[in-house]
Amino acid sequence: MGRTHAERMASSDGYFSPESVIRRLGNTPITPFLGGGPAVLLQVAHPLVAAGVVRHSDFRNDLWSRLARTLRALYLIAYGTKAEADRAGEAVQAVHAYVRGETDTQLGRFPSGTRYSASDPELMLWVHATLVEASLAAYERFVAALSDDERERYYHEMAQVARIFGTPASVIPRTLADFREYFDAQIDGTTIAVTEPARDVAAVILEARLPAPLRVLVPAHRLATAGLLPPRLREEYGLRWTPLHEVALPVAARSVRIATAPVLVAASRLAPVPALAA
Repeated sequence: MGRTHAERMASSDGYFSPESVIRRLGNTPITPFLGGGPAVLLQVAHPLVAAGVVRHSDFRNDLWSRLARTLRALYLIAYGTKAEADRAGEAVQAVHAYVRGETDTQLGRFPSGTRYSASDPELMLWVHATLVEASLAAYERFVAALSDDERERYYHEMAQVARIFGTPASVIPRTLADFREYFDAQIDGTTIAVTEPARDVAAVILEARLPAPLRVLVPAHRLATAGLLPPRLREEYGLRWTPLHEVALPVAARSVRIATAPVLVAASRLAPVPALAA
């Protein structure tokens, strides 16, 4: 019989200890449910990431199964044994190996014919950065503040996750301060820009119907997706944000605590990721 979530929380045979900050943040479904939307929109704000998502996935029809696979991998890395975590990372890297090609139109500063690969260290770093930024923002805004030391510990724990997913250690900023400098430079620079493929993904994220048991989450999901984005990207996506939205967001977020209570129970019953064939 598989471990319960409580047993996984107390386990010490994985990459992270029971006292780790990553397990604390992952112990509330608020982090993925309210941080997931902004993370995806941040990711596809890189034109080459957007090109890969649109070209190599059936994102219009496969949104929820894709989300489930991502959450499954992250859950097993944070709470699983080292063997489970390694298999989850290998499975993600195997998928990424096939995501490569070249753009067929101008996308932001990238001309038609620009080559891209999901295994490109710079693209992997950007995807990793969006997970760090969105999860910290969601947790601290809707759950509890973290100390400077806890933020730093979380950052280093997430760097371990990035390495398990195959991101080279050499491209990962060394400290949280270095990470902030990198992230801010990306947002202020010319690389990150909302293109038509990114808007297509955003429309699916914001307009798709949630599974029936989770439809109560729609207002909070949409508000958090817009509210946690940097203002420039929110504007480029065409998302309205007013003082009324700002007031409504924490009210909507409270509904998530009740509606997502069964999620960790379900996550604890996930079968281990099977080993890849040699």
